[in-house]
Amino acid sequence: MDFLSSLNISGSGLTAQKMRMDVISQNIANSEVTRTENGTPYRRKMAVLSSMAGNTSFRSALDKASAAKTGGVQVSGIVEDQSALVPVYDPGHPDANEEGYVMLPNVNRAQEMIDMLGASRAYEANVTAFNATKAMALKALEIGR
Repeated sequence: MDFLSSLNISGSGLTAQKMRMDVISQNIANSEVTRTENGTPYRRKMAVLSSMAGNTSFRSALDKASAAKTGGVQVSGIVEDQSALVPVYDPGHPDANEEGYVMLPNVNRAQEMIDMLGASRAYEANVTAFNATKAMALKALEIGR
């Protein structure tokens, strides 16, 4: 595996974690939305990350990455969390049902902040790996002088 492949892998991680942070930000921003375009409360969304090598074992993915100079991670999709919505008693709300309950989104802000912290740390790890690879490449060029 050459250093350009390492940069590509770190770059794919940066892209995937940025998308994950964007989805988390969207969840936090819509945590109080009781009516979307289709008339239902907002549902939490999650980014699904997968290997660019596909669903294979670690060894076969490593062999494939070594031979084809590929690898990394990608966002394979954005899925909605189908967990239960949160009922809150507020009879004066325009979206309240006959019993006075409003269905709020299934977004837990504390959980979203924890997920954001994890995505941020993964992003930082990819930046560190990218910079380390870049530093090694520059050092190798200096040795060649």
